[in-house]
Formats: sequence, structure tokens, C-alpha cells
Amino acid sequence: MSICPKNKSSKARRDSRRANWKMSVPSLSKCSKCGALVMPHRVCKACGAYNKKEVVKVQ
Repeated sequence: MSICPKNKSSKARRDSRRANWKMSVPSLSKCSKCGALVMPHRVCKACGAYNKKEVVKVQ
């Protein structure tokens, strides 16, 4: 059982509460080795490098 609301919430007040539930664009940075767009602090999928060092071999 939930508590009954004391007063009616208008549609504008209800919708303004939900206005901040939006998706954000992921931040991308350039790979220091090959220049491809990569998410920060992750291994590059194009060349397999992290922090200018090859970590994973890419075929």
C-alpha cells in the first residue's frame, strides 16, 4: 500500500520531473597511436593499443 497524494500533481510538474531522464552521448577521444575514435581508458579496437603501447594483437 502506498501513501495517497495530498494534492493533484499537474502534468507540467510531473513531466518536468522526468525531463532529466535523457541519454548522454558517450565521450570519444582519438587514439594516440592510429588516430581512431575510442572511448577513453579503453584499448583501441583498430590497432589494439593502450597508452601508445600495443596490448592486444589485432588481426
